[in-house]
This record gives sequence, structure tokens and C-alpha cells, in this order.
Amino acid sequence: MRIDKLLAHSGFGTRKEVKKLLKSKLVWVNEEPVTDPKVHVNPEEDEIAVGGEPVHYQEFVYFMMNKPQDVISATEDVYHHTVIDLLEPQDSIQEPFPVGRLDIDTEGFLLLTNDGALAHQLLSPKKHVDKVYEAVVDGIVTEADKEAFAKGVTLDDGYETLPAELEILSVDEEAGQSHTRLTIHEGKFHQVKRMFEAVGKEVTHLTRISMGPLELDPALELGQYRALTKEEISLLKGE
Repeated sequence: MRIDKLLAHSGFGTRKEVKKLLKSKLVWVNEEPVTDPKVHVNPEEDEIAVGGEPVHYQEFVYFMMNKPQDVISATEDVYHHTVIDLLEPQDSIQEPFPVGRLDIDTEGFLLLTNDGALAHQLLSPKKHVDKVYEAVVDGIVTEADKEAFAKGVTLDDGYETLPAELEILSVDEEAGQSHTRLTIHEGKFHQVKRMFEAVGKEVTHLTRISMGPLELDPALELGQYRALTKEEISLLKGE
């Protein structure tokens, strides 16, 4: 990897700013000053320092976010704030992207990374990665609804969903509302809302609480995020 690319991805500025940094002779590789931005380095083997401080390069970044409402799961948008706008500059420098989408009015677990191979693995229809949601629903969810979800329901476009696990957490008969937990194994457009619509119910509040082996960190407030631990990354990769 070129030294200018490594430094730019490590938060030392734009390529232009990094070139000025190199000219100042503050960048050292294996205890030798480097001024040429085209010099190739191996971050796993070479000792790289800027101003005497070691540079710890990380090729891939992994963040767990508690996505709030009114923010879209995209890298950029003309009309709305995106989840990338919630990242600190030093965390967005390596261009992470959301793995899958949560609707603008849906909250909860969202993974952001620049690891394309992992993202493909988690989103592949063949993998059937579990996604767990808690949904507040207008209407009284019944045992018959649970049985229908367990067999798979027909969406408005004729698509037959895979079997899903529906749990009734609580029912407010007076308000005509139900609090439920739903585990699905695919990720069709607006799938949770459309599944409830298929049994005559309407989702009024939706939160994703887990994806694959990872659960949303309860310490994360809406809009907050944190880096995944090494153990969590290994779990996602199935290592």
C-alpha cells in the first residue's frame, strides 16, 4: 500500500495534506524518513510513525450503531441526514457503509463497515442471517398470527416469506395494541411491516435488536455507536 493512502485512511488528512506532511519529514518508516508519497509499505510488517508517534493502521472498521428515526441507512442523501453523518470524522475517513437498510422510521441495530466481503456474507439470501425486531402493533396479535408467520405469509406483491418466529410479549386490550418480537431470516423491502399487514395489523414502532449473532448494546443511546470488539468481529465472521 502507498504511504500516502495509508496515512489518509488513518486520519492524517487528504492526499494533498498528507503530501505536505511527507515533505516536512515527519513521516518515518522503519526509522528512516520518507518523503515520497508513492513509497509502498506493509502496515503489518513495517514500523510507521508520524512525529515520533506510531501509526496503527486498520484496514477494516466495524461499528455497531443504535440508529435513530429520521436518519436514513445510506452513505449520502440530498434531503435527509444519513447514518454516516452520525460518525466522527476519524471514523468516517475509511468510508464505512451500512450493511443492509433500516427504514427511516425504524430504530435499532445497524452494522457499518468497509469490509465488503463480510457485508456480502451477511446480506446473501442463501445465508438466512437472523434479524430480530421488536414491534409495537395496532391490533391484537393472536396465536393464529403466530401460526401464520411460522408457515410464512404472502406479501402484497405475492411473495411468500420464509417461516418466521413471532412472540407476543404483551397485549393491551383496551388500547388495541400488541408488543411483539419477530425473528426473520431474510430481508425483503419493508418486510416486517408488510408481514403484519398480511394478517391485518399495522406496525406503529419498530426496533431491530439483533442481527446474526450480535445483539444491540443496551448502553448505546439512540444515535450512538461504538467499534465492535475482536470477539464480536470473529462471531460475525463465524470464526
